[in-house]
Amino acid sequence: MTRVGNKIKEWARKRKWRVKVKTPILIIILLPLLFLDATLLRLNHIKMAELRENVMSADVEENDEKLAEALTELKEFVFSNIVINVVEENGEQKMAFGTGPFYLEHKYLRDATKALEEAEKVVDDRNPYGNIYGIAGNVCRAQATQNGWNWSSPEYINCMLTETQKYPAAQDLQERLIAALPSTELYRRNYASPIWTFSPAGVMLLITLIVIVVILIRFIIFIVLRLSLLFV
Repeated sequence: MTRVGNKIKEWARKRKWRVKVKTPILIIILLPLLFLDATLLRLNHIKMAELRENVMSADVEENDEKLAEALTELKEFVFSNIVINVVEENGEQKMAFGTGPFYLEHKYLRDATKALEEAEKVVDDRNPYGNIYGIAGNVCRAQATQNGWNWSSPEYINCMLTETQKYPAAQDLQERLIAALPSTELYRRNYASPIWTFSPAGVMLLITLIVIVVILIRFIIFIVLRLSLLFV
């Protein structure tokens, strides 16, 4: 038993020397690694925000081709990099991987306007007022010119809905219009990034994790040896 105890003590002294020399060095290395990880993740977030802003700008410009290209570029970047973002959900902020939800508002308004324009062309013979959408369009276009609205603005769309509701026979046509309007969910985007990917940030995070694991293993071994010596 004494021989076994001596071997444990001897091995413990060697391990103690190694811990004193190597573990502090690993801890020193860990600090810049953590800083580099945070920097790379921050750069990924900034790049994602820039690409998402390009999408929103293309949406405002009413350039569907440019919008599609910007969406593709954003999606490809997010899918191939680690992007950590803070998003708001149900009034609470939480961390998420990816862009977080955003909406193509102007694209929706453009498509909704096209639906309204198609509705204006419909003439229902059963309606004694004739083409009520054409009548409403005349009223709303005058207001749009006066107030500086464009045809895809929410004010113009609301004006059209309000004017058509003034006619007794508008209910059936109104339901048809609402059914023709595109769902807002089709214009919602939320691209999720992988938790880990083979990229500069991913490689550095992996190296950092390995260093942390080695430090923890050495710490656990050190504690186990200390406890074992108490019972030898």
